[in-house]
Amino acid sequence: MIREIVVYPDKRLKLVSKEIKEFDEKLHTLLDDMYETMIAKNGIGLAAIQIGIDLQALIINLVREDEEKQFKEDLIEVINPKILEMDGETTYQEGCLSVPEYYDDVKRAEHIKVSFFDREGKEHIKEYDGLMAIAFQHETDHLNGHLFIEKLSFLKRKKFEKEWKKKLKKK
Repeated sequence: MIREIVVYPDKRLKLVSKEIKEFDEKLHTLLDDMYETMIAKNGIGLAAIQIGIDLQALIINLVREDEEKQFKEDLIEVINPKILEMDGETTYQEGCLSVPEYYDDVKRAEHIKVSFFDREGKEHIKEYDGLMAIAFQHETDHLNGHLFIEKLSFLKRKKFEKEWKKKLKKK
C-alpha cells in the first residue's frame, strides 16, 4: 500500500525512532508498504518516519548505473542500524522525499561500516562507500530526527527556509 510522505516542516520528522523488537508480519507489511511508497515517489531510500512511523526501519534501492533503473533484488531493508565506523569525506547533491524538489550539496563520510538486522532478524555487518554510504547516512539521520537540510551552511539554510516558506504559501 502506498503511504503518504511526511513533508517538512512536519514535527514528526524530528522524532527519534524507536528500536524494533518484533520481527513479525506487521514489520514485513511496513517494509513492503515503504518499498511501494518509495518506488511510487521515485525515491532511492525511505525511512519509516517519513511515512509517520517512528520505528528504526529504512530501505535503500539504488538505481543500477548500467540499466538506469531500480531492481527489487537490489533492495536493502535495514532494521535498527548502527554506524560503527566512518572515514573519508565526500560531497553529494542530495534530495529528500520529505523536502520535495529541493537539492543541495551535503558533506558526508565517504566510507562507512554498519550493523543492522534484516526483516527476519538476522544481523548483518557491511561496509559501504559511494552513493550507498551517502544514502545509508541520509536515511539513518531520519531515524535520529534529522534532515539533510540541517547540514547546510547557515546562509544556505536561511535561503532554503525563505524559499520553502514561499513555496508552502503558494499551495
